[in-house]
Amino acid sequence: MSELHNAAEKLGHIGPAVSVFGSARISRDSPHYETARAVADALAQAGFAVIAGGGPGIMEAANKGAFEAKGTSVGLNIKLPHEASNNEFQTISLDFEYFFSRKATFFMHSFAYVALPGGFGTLDELFEALTLVQTGKVPPAPIILMGSDFWRDGVKWLAKTVFGNGMIGRRDLDLFIIEDDPAKAVQHIVDFHTQLLSQERYEPSLPA
Repeated sequence: MSELHNAAEKLGHIGPAVSVFGSARISRDSPHYETARAVADALAQAGFAVIAGGGPGIMEAANKGAFEAKGTSVGLNIKLPHEASNNEFQTISLDFEYFFSRKATFFMHSFAYVALPGGFGTLDELFEALTLVQTGKVPPAPIILMGSDFWRDGVKWLAKTVFGNGMIGRRDLDLFIIEDDPAKAVQHIVDFHTQLLSQERYEPSLPA
């Protein structure tokens, strides 16, 4: 509870924010690293804060893109065996001991989500976003999967096996989009945010 309270105090003023998920094991010379950096750069230039996991790999790339664009770059740091240190590109840095409070913080303060290639942690965060939107525990939100080559087979499995066995509905397959172009991904988020502004004021809330 103290971690959630501290996060709420530190992030209550950051304005509209987008969470970026992805692997800690992606190297700096990977195309996925550059994609994450470019997405975060464009998000910051569009006026959005960027929230990432605070570690290396995709998380570092996202924080770096926002940081170098002079935007708000939030790192939600947690110590893990394969993440030796927090990255240096954070304007707001929070430390967590518990995955639960760290993950809840992403969803308390974001109105959109971008998932790049990653492992169990990334998939956990992605499916949490999908579940919360699907069940109405958070408002509708853009969920963008960057990197069609990485996600294509998984999406086919969702459509053929999960939907095919009646475990999700057809509309659930429309909860996310796949995109390779950072500019198009960010434009999708900008358009969604513009629609939000034309409606009643939206306040992110703690997932129920």
